[in-house]
Amino acid sequence: MGGQEAIRPGHLVVVVGGAVAGAEAVAQLTARGIRCVVLEQNVRPYGKIEDGLPRWHVKLRAQEYAKIDQKLAHPLVEFVPRTKLGREIGLKDLLAWEVGAIILANGAWRDRPLPLDGIDAYVGRGFYYQNPFVYWFNHYDDPDYSGPAVKFADGGIVVGGGLASLDVVKILMLEGVSRALRARGVPADPVSLEHGGLKRALEERGLTPEALGVRGCTLFYRRAIEDMPLNEVPEGAQPQQLERHRQTRRKLLQNFQDRFLFRVQERSLPVGFLTEADHLAGLTFARTELTGREVVRVPGSEAPVRAPLTVSSIGSIPEPVADLPMAGELYRIRDRRTGEVEGLPGVFALGNAVTGKGNIQVSLKHGRLVAQHIL
Repeated sequence: MGGQEAIRPGHLVVVVGGAVAGAEAVAQLTARGIRCVVLEQNVRPYGKIEDGLPRWHVKLRAQEYAKIDQKLAHPLVEFVPRTKLGREIGLKDLLAWEVGAIILANGAWRDRPLPLDGIDAYVGRGFYYQNPFVYWFNHYDDPDYSGPAVKFADGGIVVGGGLASLDVVKILMLEGVSRALRARGVPADPVSLEHGGLKRALEERGLTPEALGVRGCTLFYRRAIEDMPLNEVPEGAQPQQLERHRQTRRKLLQNFQDRFLFRVQERSLPVGFLTEADHLAGLTFARTELTGREVVRVPGSEAPVRAPLTVSSIGSIPEPVADLPMAGELYRIRDRRTGEVEGLPGVFALGNAVTGKGNIQVSLKHGRLVAQHIL
């Protein structure tokens, strides 16, 4: 275990965070007779399964809840809710405990800032980040809702790429169409429209977005569509495999577009923003070229895109924790495969806090990989 004494049955491991990756690490450890204390910042251990997924994912959410519950119900697990690292307890406190290991599965709850100086001054005024935006969508109908406020507007733009960005795009499209239908006296809600796809739902009613006066939204992605991480490329993939994955990504995105009727603008990098009074009124984009993996801005290609609503969906990053070494926006990890935190023997990180991907299967695999390394 990275030079540390091997963890054996009867040892105690502290796991910070009980969602997908944390629960999987717990399952691996308890199967070997190792006791686990799970410190969870929320009342329930479901992490972004609970509020990172839009509310139409009812079946998936229930399935993942059940899996997490089963893993944490093991008799060798003690679950401690409402205990956030850096709030109720510090890393130094944990390091003073005599435990076999400390596993950080506390996720990535902070939106990566959109790299445009000054734009955060417009948060809540035409500009929103993905995490609070999805939370608003999931809860704005709650009778006692007091969370983030969003002033919805048709014709929005989304900056990002990947599955989480597609969820944001779907929210914008579903909200826009459902509101337009209700304005005509046609009962509609975003969740029911999502089930069969927006295109089919409108065809069944003999309508189109244009007939409803819905402009829809556009997803702007800085790379080529084939680079959008809609599927996982296996390590060591050969050129032919890589090309198949690239073509699959284009087909997957086209399927999303066909079903939910949004637009995509590839090779577009936000380089500035537009304002009106005290609100964000759109972004300025430049075209890009790819030199290897590097995204290069094309000089003179800048063009403004006006929009009443902009959502940044460029990824989530972990919250900084006192005494935990950082490498830029991320924890300083010696080896992503083992999750070892540099300079802190016996401390490991896993899941979204390391991978930077809000993907259930990626988090599950990484939680298993790191736990098996610890063992």
